[in-house]
Amino acid sequence: MEKNFIIDTELSSGHLEEALDFLREFYLLPQPDSFQNISKGVVDGVGVLRYTATNKEDKWEVRVEIQATNPFSVKLLPVTVPTNFKISPKIDLLEEELFIAIQAFEDAIRQATLYFAWVEGEKIIPEAPPTRRKKASFRMFGSNMIMIYILFFGVNILLFLLLGVFLAIIGILIFQLVIVLLSDRILLNTSDWRITPENPRVHILEYQLPLEDFQKFQKKFGKDSIIKMKEKIYQKSLAVGLEPTCELGEDIFTEYGFHCQADLKVAKVIDVYSIVEEAASKFNVTMPKVALSNTMIPNAAATGPSPNRGLVLITTGLLVQLEEDEILSVIGHEMGHLSGRDPIILFSIISAEFILRFTILFPLVVLSPLIYLIVALGFIFFVAKFFETRADLLSAMKIGQPQVLASALRKIGYQRLHAERISPTRFPSWINFDPHPPIYFRIDRLENMKTPVKVSNPLLKSAGDVVNGFKRTLGL
Repeated sequence: MEKNFIIDTELSSGHLEEALDFLREFYLLPQPDSFQNISKGVVDGVGVLRYTATNKEDKWEVRVEIQATNPFSVKLLPVTVPTNFKISPKIDLLEEELFIAIQAFEDAIRQATLYFAWVEGEKIIPEAPPTRRKKASFRMFGSNMIMIYILFFGVNILLFLLLGVFLAIIGILIFQLVIVLLSDRILLNTSDWRITPENPRVHILEYQLPLEDFQKFQKKFGKDSIIKMKEKIYQKSLAVGLEPTCELGEDIFTEYGFHCQADLKVAKVIDVYSIVEEAASKFNVTMPKVALSNTMIPNAAATGPSPNRGLVLITTGLLVQLEEDEILSVIGHEMGHLSGRDPIILFSIISAEFILRFTILFPLVVLSPLIYLIVALGFIFFVAKFFETRADLLSAMKIGQPQVLASALRKIGYQRLHAERISPTRFPSWINFDPHPPIYFRIDRLENMKTPVKVSNPLLKSAGDVVNGFKRTLGL
């Protein structure tokens, strides 16, 4: 039975057919045993790539057609299917592999893209890779804040030497609690922009250039010129009430001896405040503060001592890569952390371990400090996976779009997903020091949910799903 689906893309119209060439050269041709009858042509002015996907072991064959539209339009037509053979999972795998290949091409284009992002009424801040300070802020204060607690494993020794055991334990717990209570303010101060009802929209303009031209441009003009270009485009557009366009940008680029091609630009405006407000409404919590960090790494985080004093931090990279419904579902995940009071719960769990470490469990610590540390960290990170999984579930329940959240995770985590899919064993992805479960597990779980999602105890359900997912990797 024919299956039709689309693949969203942030590519400009000028790069759509190039994506088909990329698929042919780097995905299809290197796998002649899996893909045959490869052809590329034009139908009604639209580039089309056709090929046959085969599996000799299971003896099935599927004809694939991809149209270079935005979004990409894909048709899968089974040609040869053995009797009583369930081909659906195999087709799903073809779909995912195709998606990953297109994401790889988009990544290459991102390396040669000039990004311009503005928040109305805010100062111009150039897009740049995250500094060490911002990376640390995301890891330490984002979502469940587990990293802020782990940091104190190393600080403990110094405080014990200075204060003694009892005062050090009390001092560390109090200091950690203060950090939790002030986490929203700390993360807000590390962000670039504040999103408010008065300045709710983010403007993003992309000039997607050929890689060679981009390298020449960087070498000739440097980063300072790019910042000046941003300021001039802002003054000619938002400062006078106009939307940034390629036409306005063309005048600025001409000053620098450069040319802006209309078919290589992408522009969009996102009402970030309204998206977060909608998510807060669905969770029935107070509207959190909203901040934006101008980096192209797609990410989001939420923190705060309570649902009524929360903060959501989003990167421009997330806004660039995701559609608005996907952004909403990701924000729903972060709202799940806030509504579930995850920062306080994780603080309580780690504080309990901290106290036990120097009381009941102290003989084990003395016997083998390194082994204890590895086991304790492994346990804490594994428990943290319960809360990340619950945040996914709460987003599915409240926002009501589990498949959309799965799509967002696939986009922003496609490299990790690909590594997990081809790995001979998924065991390491379950025991690494990461509070998130393997992304393949999160995506599969979300895609198998039927809406409306109704669960009486989301945390208990999520903990059970994590344990069962881990057991499956052990063959249990």
